[in-house]
Amino acid sequence: MAESDKHPTLRNGKICYLEMPASDIKTSANFYKEVFGWNTRTRGDGAIAFDDTVGEVSGTWVLGRKPMNEVGLLVYIMVDSVAATIDAVVANGGKIVQPIGADAPEITARFSDPAGNVLGLYQERG
Repeated sequence: MAESDKHPTLRNGKICYLEMPASDIKTSANFYKEVFGWNTRTRGDGAIAFDDTVGEVSGTWVLGRKPMNEVGLLVYIMVDSVAATIDAVVANGGKIVQPIGADAPEITARFSDPAGNVLGLYQERG
């Protein structure tokens, strides 16, 4: 199947859309594009939106909302290498708030993005 023929799975109960607080939308969009390879696009209403690397989750950044800086609901982003992603997070303006090892034997870490949102990194053990 060609890349252009792929569509998100449409199924009851699927997590499909995220609204992420941002203090500067272009800064947040650039962060997630550079660190995770998310695709960004301008919607018809002019808002900058994103699609994850597999085209299954989309969303947008919103102004005027408090960042999720306290761990309650915690979203994890799957990565090939948590260690390499930590370097990319820091290089692109994020901060590491929980280093690798706290959830051992799982390979995880937590970071805050440029707006202060805390998310997790997850690597499959191979």
